[in-house]
Order: sequence, then C-alpha cells, then structure tokens
Amino acid sequence: MVADIFGYNAVQIGLPEHEFLRGNRMPFRFRCARLGEAEVMSSAEALPFATATLDLVLLPHVLEFSPNPHQVLREVERVLVPEGSVIISGFNPLSLWGVRRLLARSDGAFPWRGQYLSVRRTKDWLALLGFETQSGSFGCYAPAVTSGKWLERWRFIDKAGDRWWPIFGGTYIIQGIKRVQGMRLITPNWRDRRAAAKRLSPVAQRGRQVTGGVQKTK
Repeated sequence: MVADIFGYNAVQIGLPEHEFLRGNRMPFRFRCARLGEAEVMSSAEALPFATATLDLVLLPHVLEFSPNPHQVLREVERVLVPEGSVIISGFNPLSLWGVRRLLARSDGAFPWRGQYLSVRRTKDWLALLGFETQSGSFGCYAPAVTSGKWLERWRFIDKAGDRWWPIFGGTYIIQGIKRVQGMRLITPNWRDRRAAAKRLSPVAQRGRQVTGGVQKTK
C-alpha cells in the first residue's frame, strides 16, 4: 500500500524496530516513537510537526495501545497535507485474536492488553475528521499460536479466510485520505490549449499610406 502513495514527506509512528516505509519512494522518510531507534522521539498524541507538512502517516498498531486514540487521529489530520494519506493497521476484536484478548483480560502480555478497535469504529472516527476511507484488507485468520507445528496445522484457515469469512481476520489495514471541503485541484487543460492553437491563422498586416490628408489602404 505504501508503494503507490507519492509525495515528499512520510513518517511511521510507532514500532521503530520495523521499517514499514522501505517500499515507499518519497525522498524523505523517517520514524517517530517514544522509545527505540527512531529519528524523532515523541508521543503519538502530540506530534512535533508543523501543520499540513506530511504526505503520508503510517500507524502500525498505534491506536489500540494509545491512552487517547482519538487524539492521535486528530494530530494525524493536523499534520497531513490536503489529499494526504494515513494507513492504519490494527487488531480486529471480531476474530479469534479478539477472543484470545478477552480471555487474557487487561493484565495480559503484549499484544493482548490493548484496546482493540473495530474497523467500523475506526472508519467512523476517520469520517468525523474529514477522511475518506479506501478499501482495506484483513489477514491472520488462524488462531494466535506460537508453535510452528500448530501454525502449519492451521494454515488452511488463512488460505480460506479471505473467501469464507473475510471480515474476521485477526488484523486489518485501512487507508484514509484527508479531504478538504471546497478545495479543488486545478490542472492545465492541454487539450483546449492545443485546439485553440489550431484555430489561430496568420493574418497579413495591412499597410496604410496618408497622402494629402486622405488615408489609403493597400
């Protein structure tokens, strides 16, 4: 998804140990996080970037572990340029992973202690901030196991998930585009310019001669 988004500045917020922007072709890409090997150290709730300066913001599993996820989205909306994009990945509560989180409760280990947000709620929040959501994708339909043996046994669920129960994947990725009301992108209309150029024809300039107060035209 990041490979097809163009611009100048892109930031990944959170999980700095993974370089999710490596497939993007923007000239300036960097990572922002509270801790770790990030180029900018900051919380996601108060981003140290000027308004309307970023073309792409990546949020890999940030909202479900933030104490104020709506504030994170407000900050993202602020720093994005008009028509800029945000890509959000999250854990789906309507999945086997969501069931595993309920069993672990709030005192569970990572990633089970997060507040999982449904795709519908995330889209509603984006819409309130003026974002237009694009089609996303689900993944990780198998139960959350760490054993390689059990991963192989459950592999058939991942293969059939997109077809038989597409909205019940353990994870999801959605893209939002910042829309600004009343704003219209104007591009040159080269076709009309070429047509106007063809209609023009050279006109001979007439010479005038004045003799004895009488103007003659040649």
